[in-house]
Amino acid sequence: MPSLNNRVFDNGLSVLDTEASRIDLTSQEATTYTEATSTYTLGNSTSLSIVVAAISDGSVTGNGTATHYAIVDVSNTRLLATGSLSASQVVASGNTFTLGSFTIGIPDPA
Repeated sequence: MPSLNNRVFDNGLSVLDTEASRIDLTSQEATTYTEATSTYTLGNSTSLSIVVAAISDGSVTGNGTATHYAIVDVSNTRLLATGSLSASQVVASGNTFTLGSFTIGIPDPA
C-alpha cells in the first residue's frame, strides 16, 4: 500500500520537492529509512522530483526482484514515500534500471 511519511502530511508536498534526494527500488515495501536504503534496496537513482521523471540511469546494487520504490531524504535519513511498482523488475547487480514517470500526491502516492 502506498504511504507517505507524516512529515509530508504535516508540511505538504514541498517536503518531497526540497528534501527527497534518492529513489530506491526495493524487494518489498520499506517501513524505515534503513530498510529502504540497506535491507531491501536493489538499486537507486538521485534523479527525481515531485513528479518523478522517467529514470534511465538507476544503479542496480543487488540481485532480486524489485516490487516497490522508496523515496528518501539521505541527509536526514528519512523515508518519505513508498509504493508498489506498476510491474516488478528482475534486477542484477552492476546493471542499470529504468522506471517510468509517476506522480506523488496527497493523500497517497498515485
